[in-house]
Formats: sequence, C-alpha cells, structure tokens
Amino acid sequence: MIEPRLVLLEQDAVLALSQILGIMLDDLFDGADSSGWNSERILDLEARLMAPAEEEGVLLGIDDAALLLQGMAFTEVMSQDLPWIESVRWVTDFITEELRQHWTEDEWRKFT
Repeated sequence: MIEPRLVLLEQDAVLALSQILGIMLDDLFDGADSSGWNSERILDLEARLMAPAEEEGVLLGIDDAALLLQGMAFTEVMSQDLPWIESVRWVTDFITEELRQHWTEDEWRKFT
C-alpha cells in the first residue's frame, strides 16, 4: 500500500480542485459518465479539501491525486472548443506536476 501524503495547497488551488470535482459530479448526475467515478468518493475528497487542516495541508492518497488528475483531464477534453483552451492546458500541466511530485515514478507505476 502506498501511504497518503500531506499535500500543502494554496487556498486558490483548493477552490480550483473543488471546482474540478464539481464538474465531475455534474457529469455523474447528468447521466453522461462512463468513467466509473463514484459520487460518494468525489464528495468525500471535496470535503477533505475544503476542511480547514490543522497542519495546513490536505492528506491525500495517490488514488485521490489520480482522481483529481482524471477530473482535470476530463475538464480539458470538455474545453477543447473554448477560446481559452490554451489556458486550460497550462493549468492541466501545472496541476499534474504539482500533484504528481508527492509520489515517486515507481509509486505511480505501482499504482497504475
């Protein structure tokens, strides 16, 4: 088992990641989802992100990070035809780098 990590997130990052989880929930409730996302899991992760952390961080497992990365990738795909797609791609790359850095490449390979 890969141990969860305390991830320090700026308040703006927390809000952005919560927005991504909201988009994932909207997709689930619209009945269009085929990704296997679970609404309870998304709501649990959103609650942990939004809760004030005593240690000024959020305890995330690699599975939590993977879920957030899936949501970011979904958001990017759904934004393909928007005029600000380049900004979305930049944010996707940034979030991916920020979240992935807390686990080694070996841990990511083991997880997948």
